[in-house]
Amino acid sequence: MIDLVSYTPRLPNPGETLHGHKFAIGFGGKGANQCVAAARLGANTAMVARVGEDSFGKDYIANFKKNDVKTDFVLTTSGVATGAASICVEQSGQNSIIIVAGANLKLTSDDVDAAVSLIGSAKLVVCQLETEVGTTLHALKVARKAGVRTILNAAPGMSNLPNEIFKHTDILCVNETEAELMTGIPANTTDGARRAAADLIRRGSATVILTLGKEGALLVNKEAPQGIVVSARQVECVDSTGAGDAFVGALAYYLCKQPGLSLEEMMRRSCEIATCTVLKEGTQTSFPQRADLPPSLFH
Repeated sequence: MIDLVSYTPRLPNPGETLHGHKFAIGFGGKGANQCVAAARLGANTAMVARVGEDSFGKDYIANFKKNDVKTDFVLTTSGVATGAASICVEQSGQNSIIIVAGANLKLTSDDVDAAVSLIGSAKLVVCQLETEVGTTLHALKVARKAGVRTILNAAPGMSNLPNEIFKHTDILCVNETEAELMTGIPANTTDGARRAAADLIRRGSATVILTLGKEGALLVNKEAPQGIVVSARQVECVDSTGAGDAFVGALAYYLCKQPGLSLEEMMRRSCEIATCTVLKEGTQTSFPQRADLPPSLFH
């Protein structure tokens, strides 16, 4: 996704036009953000994706290469635009986002099959819902067959995901809004988040991580059926765009590069990296390089 970001005093009401004070174009998309975030921490990464045959698509492939992301399976699609996200960021740092998936929806199960050797050689496959659900499910199945661990960041949220997708996911990662959409259970309190996560476990997920914004993240699995809350450091938010993706990318890094850590400790470190991103404007522009972070996060 190409991010088209407007900074405003507050989010507009229906039918209202507001003056913004800044506009920026950046690189986004949940999968790409997570991949770049992991790469900047030191993971070896690759994308399986589609972009449009337009200037945004060419720029995105160049951006992947700049961030040391392998692009052998980033395909260019004619007749359709590269995905775009219109983002409004208010003064408090909160945001609202509209996405037009574009070329993302042209990614097929055949594209996944073409990348089967790449998937089979990976330590981890991370999927999202900015592609067709059938393609995402197929990728999870291919990874499971190859014995590769999987994360599904079920975003944007959907209310009617098939239970089969949960059963092929090792770690399901959602935020409060996505959890409520999927379960019908309000997840904006700790108790509600626990109940929503428990519902997702019942649907077949082995482990659920429910991110709680500035409050941190909740872990629920068979070892912690009542849930473990990992707190986040409290800061003054500048721009929350991409913080959830930074969390998932960091978690992917730790799962691959420091598997001896407990999942709770991985989450704690991932929360800290995500917190660092809300102190800067933009999405990928806010993601830190490993050299910019405390060495204690990598010991």
